[in-house]
Amino acid sequence: MNMQGRGYRYVGPADLRALVRPGGEGRSMLSAADFDEWVLGRTTEELAEPFTFVVDAARVLRLAPRRSEHVACAGGEAVLSAGEVSFRREFGRWLVDEISNQSTGYCPEISSWPAVAVALDRAGIVRPLGFTHEVAFRRCPSCRQLNIVREENFVCVFCDESLPLEWNVDGAGGV
Repeated sequence: MNMQGRGYRYVGPADLRALVRPGGEGRSMLSAADFDEWVLGRTTEELAEPFTFVVDAARVLRLAPRRSEHVACAGGEAVLSAGEVSFRREFGRWLVDEISNQSTGYCPEISSWPAVAVALDRAGIVRPLGFTHEVAFRRCPSCRQLNIVREENFVCVFCDESLPLEWNVDGAGGV
């Protein structure tokens, strides 16, 4: 991608990529005013669950409803990070309640956090120091299946082969 951080191409199912429509990407949060306007349009029910997010190549936070696909939120483009985020209002300010890098379409590394931090700061949202829920993704070199590593157990759940300690989801090595 560039010096802003590692980029992640979409690595999920082709049928989900087919959902990408011009102008259908997530809402860009270029400022605190953008976020305030967007959040005012959300219902109490929407705010009660996490939202889909991506951070695009320009380090802009894009938000979409939870059941949206990350690839649609990103407009089919590569991202610097992706996951799920929930917000709460406290003392008159919006802050991140929980945030993860949970995106099986992009499988971003935990180290993608700095791009998320920049995007959240730009949007005027108080944030934690890192992901509140970290997900480690690995592709099995033997069966090629995508795995979520749990409890530091780097073993493929599909074929019992060892998984690499380093991120290897995108065979092209990222973007």
